[in-house]
Amino acid sequence: MTATVSQSYLPNSGSAYARRYSEVRAQSATLTARLSPEDQQVQSMPDVSPTKWHLGHTTWFFETFILRPQRPDYRVFDSSFNYLFNSYYEAVGPRQLRAERGLITRPAQDEVLAYRAHVDAALADFLDELTAGELEDLRYLLELGLHHEQQHQELILMDIKHVLSRNPFGPSYRKKEPAAVYGTHALHWFDVPGGVYRIGHADDGHFTFDNEMPAHEVVLGDFALASRCVTNGEYLEFVEDGGYKRAEFWHSDGWALINREGWRAPLYWQPDKNGNWAEFTFAGVCPLYHDAPVCHVSFYEAAAYAAWAGTRLPTEAEWEVAARHFEVARRPRAGANQMASGYLRPIPAGEADPEAPQGMLGDVWEWTESAYSPYPGFQAAPGAVGEYNGKFMINQMVLRGASCATAPGHTRITYRNFFYPHQRWPFAGFRLAA
Repeated sequence: MTATVSQSYLPNSGSAYARRYSEVRAQSATLTARLSPEDQQVQSMPDVSPTKWHLGHTTWFFETFILRPQRPDYRVFDSSFNYLFNSYYEAVGPRQLRAERGLITRPAQDEVLAYRAHVDAALADFLDELTAGELEDLRYLLELGLHHEQQHQELILMDIKHVLSRNPFGPSYRKKEPAAVYGTHALHWFDVPGGVYRIGHADDGHFTFDNEMPAHEVVLGDFALASRCVTNGEYLEFVEDGGYKRAEFWHSDGWALINREGWRAPLYWQPDKNGNWAEFTFAGVCPLYHDAPVCHVSFYEAAAYAAWAGTRLPTEAEWEVAARHFEVARRPRAGANQMASGYLRPIPAGEADPEAPQGMLGDVWEWTESAYSPYPGFQAAPGAVGEYNGKFMINQMVLRGASCATAPGHTRITYRNFFYPHQRWPFAGFRLAA
């Protein structure tokens, strides 16, 4: 089954799509406006892509999958960009190695921006000329392109945070603090009765990636979900109890990794001059928010903490069922701390909500116990865009929710994010299940 979109939800004219396209593209420009050309060139590790590459790649997506096939008169900006800005699409042709994207010093930053302007102008003209029937045929590709760019907006923030963290002077990207740094409530549990539940995305008129489909039934036993994510202060107890030195809590691969790499705390944690823990943030190096959700931990670290605490991580089915059961998307503060808040870091949960778990759609993506695999009956979309998700369904773990860096309008409870279990540069944390 391929992903679908419905006219009842999406813009119903080319001009409406043009406005939405412009808004999404402008968000990328806003995120990068604070960065120098030198900032946008750096690749600080193989998983990180330079900001300049993200700007080129998201533009290449619209050029490659919409403009070139649909407009015979479209003038390609530069034919070499198909090699430079292709990410992983085998059907489209060869590409620069991911780990060597930082070697692309040319085109220069201003030429990449000119490329964006060229494609933006061509797409605006194209959308203006679309008939209703042509628009209907292209809805999914247009939506996919917009949601793809929103994914890369979060990647831009993930990547530039790692780049800036490698600077010995810990430069600031942006400093915005909540009006009051409030505390958090004592962790408690929400019970969910066992039974047969339906998860996954049904065609309800909203966009979905193909990996969220088809909707299907799962059988769950009784379980409980924590009222909030594990905090920095709670994770610090694990660190101080020798959690990184005790093999009994770790998966074998995780234990080998932390000893090989010398991990002793989450990514970006560092001792200050008084021996207390601080962390690198977009505001530079700051004192640790003890009551904020722990962030930038790998699946291995999340699972080790859960074992130390005598609990476990939820499965992705449990996470989604709980989100539906407690209607978390309808809660007053649902998604309050995403990119739009401007904080760009997790913040404390505050007082308990007696009716539902908190923070399931913001602050941090939440690791689950589930391997990333296809849902029963999954079929990748036809053509090159079918490479978008399906071929990555191996050796990775699912995360659910959203984070402090998730773009506006890019959140739903069926969303399946995924990363390798060792990766910790995403805005990832976890909550416990029992």
